[in-house]
Amino acid sequence: MEKIVVQGGDNRLVGSVTIEGAKNAVLPLLAATILASKGKTVLQNVPILSDVFTMNQVVRGLNAKVDFDEEAHVVEVDATGDITEEAPYKYVSKMRASIVVLGPILARVGHAKVSMPGGCTIGSRPIDLHLKGLEAMGAKITQTAGYIEAKADHLHGAHIYMDFPSVGATQNLMMAATLADGVTVIENAAREPEIVDLAIFLNEMGAKVKGAGTETITVTGVENLHGTTHTVVQDRIEAGTFMVAAAMTGGDVLVRDAVWEHNRPLISKLLEMGVEVTEESEGIRVRSQLENLKAVHVKTLPHPGFPTDMQAQFTALMTVAKGESTMVETVFENRFQHLEEMRRMGLHSEIIRDTARIVGGQALQGAEVLSTDLRASAALILTGLVAQGETVVGKLVHLDRGYYRFHEKLAQLGAKIQRIEANDEEE
Repeated sequence: MEKIVVQGGDNRLVGSVTIEGAKNAVLPLLAATILASKGKTVLQNVPILSDVFTMNQVVRGLNAKVDFDEEAHVVEVDATGDITEEAPYKYVSKMRASIVVLGPILARVGHAKVSMPGGCTIGSRPIDLHLKGLEAMGAKITQTAGYIEAKADHLHGAHIYMDFPSVGATQNLMMAATLADGVTVIENAAREPEIVDLAIFLNEMGAKVKGAGTETITVTGVENLHGTTHTVVQDRIEAGTFMVAAAMTGGDVLVRDAVWEHNRPLISKLLEMGVEVTEESEGIRVRSQLENLKAVHVKTLPHPGFPTDMQAQFTALMTVAKGESTMVETVFENRFQHLEEMRRMGLHSEIIRDTARIVGGQALQGAEVLSTDLRASAALILTGLVAQGETVVGKLVHLDRGYYRFHEKLAQLGAKIQRIEANDEEE
């Protein structure tokens, strides 16, 4: 088992960093390759992450041919053969996002059997919106022995209103609707950049999707879809993580290829804190002076609100801003677990229901901590940069789901950080 060791206290980050393709975009894109009954699909700018390897295995398990050229960051999928109806449990159980294969399998084959998904323990994240939408399109849903089964001789268009703008449900229903008879309208749809990227990809495959990025998405079904070549959008959450890292270390960092529009909610709060953020031709530059950082109030919301996937990292930034900051988490009910680990480092914080009160500007001390989920792992490493002494972060299986060579990128910016192999006694 590996750990990351950070020598804190003097880690002003300076330089430039290049971000990868978006994890939250590439996973549904891989699921969508199942829909192409003609031709091969090529995805470019694919990040090398454990979740990508897992989704590749899910797609392979459906009888598609998947080749991942890691050096070129390219995945090629041939789904022109007979797609099987059951997604393999051993891989689906590892990752929440794998539920998005349900819609494509059902649309392509007429019968899908997918085990209840796994993933980070940050909340209940029910999939009822996925199932209600598919039922509205004519699917018969049953849940038995840990599996979801969906059957439909042929899906038909429907008018679907979602109680909550769920990203996964929006993606599932968009993909299912591409091969359905007639027109499907999804109201209160998720508006994230990853939704837009999926819609672009589906249209490149021959689908008819309109309105992605707005509250209403309209999909007109077609006979079949074909393979295409598509470049995965840049990862706004990785970009945001490095923007926060620069801000909390008093740094000066250019985040290459970061998209201003995708990071607008985060940028707004950074500016409110007193951080200098500028758009440049190569990306976004973040400059910060620690003595100027001010406490702020933040509330996570579905896009275009402040992203829940940046909540943990932003609370790390709050620890160095003098005064009392508050973070309200409205998306996932169990996403403050990292604060318990930060308390081991001397953080003064209080959690009341959905709100965390964080007293910043206090001295932090390095400690041995454990990652509790993907974004928490990054937040603990960032906190280690500003804490005095040595911080050891374990349970890196979470980190590797969403960040590629995170410690190496931080080291290139000047952080005193290394990844080590821990022996069994230490673990």
